[in-house]
Amino acid sequence: MRPATLSGYVGQVHILGSSTVLFQLLQKTEIPNIILWGPPGCGKTSLANVIAGICKNKSNGRIRYVKLSAAMSGVNEIKEVVTIASNELKFNRRTVVFMDEIHRFNKTQQDVFLPHVESGIITLIGATTENPSFSLNSALLSRCRVFVLEKLTVPNLISILNRAVSSLDGIIHNSIKNIENTEEVPKFIIDEPTIEWLAGTCDGDARIALGGLELAVQCKIPTEEEFLTTGPVTITLDDIKESLKKTHMLYDKKGDQHYDMISALHKSVRASDENASLYWLTRMILGGEDPVYIARRLVRMACEDIGLEDPKALGIAVHTMHSCKMIGMPECDVVLAQCTTYLARAPKSRLMEDALRAAQRIVAEHKGPQPGVPLHLRNAPTKLMKDLGYGKGYNMRQQDKSGLNYLPEGLENINFFGNDESYKI
Repeated sequence: MRPATLSGYVGQVHILGSSTVLFQLLQKTEIPNIILWGPPGCGKTSLANVIAGICKNKSNGRIRYVKLSAAMSGVNEIKEVVTIASNELKFNRRTVVFMDEIHRFNKTQQDVFLPHVESGIITLIGATTENPSFSLNSALLSRCRVFVLEKLTVPNLISILNRAVSSLDGIIHNSIKNIENTEEVPKFIIDEPTIEWLAGTCDGDARIALGGLELAVQCKIPTEEEFLTTGPVTITLDDIKESLKKTHMLYDKKGDQHYDMISALHKSVRASDENASLYWLTRMILGGEDPVYIARRLVRMACEDIGLEDPKALGIAVHTMHSCKMIGMPECDVVLAQCTTYLARAPKSRLMEDALRAAQRIVAEHKGPQPGVPLHLRNAPTKLMKDLGYGKGYNMRQQDKSGLNYLPEGLENINFFGNDESYKI
């Protein structure tokens, strides 16, 4: 089902629309150094396949296309490709190297591409499901243009599934094409609601959609001898559900989604939006996130965003973390939900967070050596220290009655808790 031309490619209009840079370059058979970043099943390898077709059919033999995978290839294979590409360049033939799963190469291994991409011996197309900012060598990244691919929409997936049904000699009931008007008897019939359900339940992943359809067809379609007597079979929604068994939810516990969703949860709690908070929590739980990690972040929220406005929140969050450690999933899901809802509903105050950051800035930005502890605040366990004035004049009364300063010289009047930024000196 992989497309061979740009016209057959489905989705990703934001990077392959008629007015986009990449589309115009490919139309001119100009292949840039690019990194394709997106979730599984969104069309990265299919786009590379389209580029391979352009290299083969439109370049008049001027461009070679080499497909590799970092999961199966090593540095030695890259060096061999580069050697051949260097020789081909003498005959004015360029080489495009597609490296699938490029993030599987560590940053030292990725260095093998650098001089050859820089010199133009090869043009690199990399595909990755992980954030290039973290998984790719910064020097290599600076030499490539990153294109971000998005999850396929339901209409995109319906279009792909329609093509797949046609390629398998099936027909979609209630489609524009009428069953009675077909010249050949189809091998199977599937209705539109089933196709729509399959497209909507695979989380934007074309591989899951096509795999679910394929398994259902393989199970139901009759042999040639049976087909002569029984005719076409009908594939129902139950058949598709049986082939999938469950809906699929993409969640990478070590990648961007891990950080994006905990950020969404934290900001929803901070905004006192209990519905959004519960939604993002549910997404993380169903995606298989570690409940102790979620609870640990809830403890942080209780201090950072609620603080002294509701001191009980910290205790509730800490008890939640202990509960997650003791009982685990799935029993602790309601504990997390209860804590998250409590934090979302609690009154908010960033006083402690802001005061702490103000104190950190004062210490970090102080010019010269840090001021010493005032003599009257120092400990005096020996006679020598007492003779030097350590602890002299100290009393145990409150600040407003003691007549003492408890901050170093020059910082006596600082106030980290003021709204007028009086901590700035």
